[in-house]
Amino acid sequence: MKCAIVTGGSRGIGRAICIKLAEEKNYHILINYASNETAANETLAKVKESGATGEILKFDVGNTEETQAVLTEWQEKNPDAVVEVIVNNAGITRDGLFMWMQKEDWNDVINTSLDGFFNVTNFFIQKLLRNKYGRIINMVSVSGVKGTAGQTNYSAAKGALVGATKALAQEVAKRNVTVNAVAPGFIKTDMTQDFNEEELKAMIPANRFGEAEEVADLVAFLASKKSSYITGEVININGGIYS
Repeated sequence: MKCAIVTGGSRGIGRAICIKLAEEKNYHILINYASNETAANETLAKVKESGATGEILKFDVGNTEETQAVLTEWQEKNPDAVVEVIVNNAGITRDGLFMWMQKEDWNDVINTSLDGFFNVTNFFIQKLLRNKYGRIINMVSVSGVKGTAGQTNYSAAKGALVGATKALAQEVAKRNVTVNAVAPGFIKTDMTQDFNEEELKAMIPANRFGEAEEVADLVAFLASKKSSYITGEVININGGIYS
């Protein structure tokens, strides 16, 4: 059984990625979620509607012990399963000006994006290298390449993930494992629902917010065999707001 795991897969961009990968029918989809079981089950239902198989895995990617325990139990139950695609999508924001930022708001954001990348990718990396095939896709952000005021913590987390992407890509390329980052701009999701879209879209050359499905199309391409000579890249998908 060939599998793709999507962290933070229950809603928004994560859900769109799960559905898009399901439509390609190459993989059993592992949908990770931390708290919203209802949303995770809705995503699973849509994966099955698309004609693929899938299951949900509850763990906090930022918690090393919990991630190890859940993934180890899953692997033991499915000894023949091979995870070929890892989409590190889980992320949270705790926005605010740096001078008023609380340490826990710094830690929580860094841990989810950065420790989440380490905990999930490190669990599977040796298996990918042994199998001489893999696709690792890290969801970053325009904040991680440009920096965004009011998001010093999120910009730091995603910027660090950009560096990790470029370094790991060089380590594993010989084994036919690619590592790329996708940096969305303003995308219509729960995370941006409180944003003033009318005001913000004036800054975007494309004059609109992106759709989660558009991001998922890019991720699905990077997860496919078609992208085998692309690695260590950060691909912006932001309507021209930054390049």
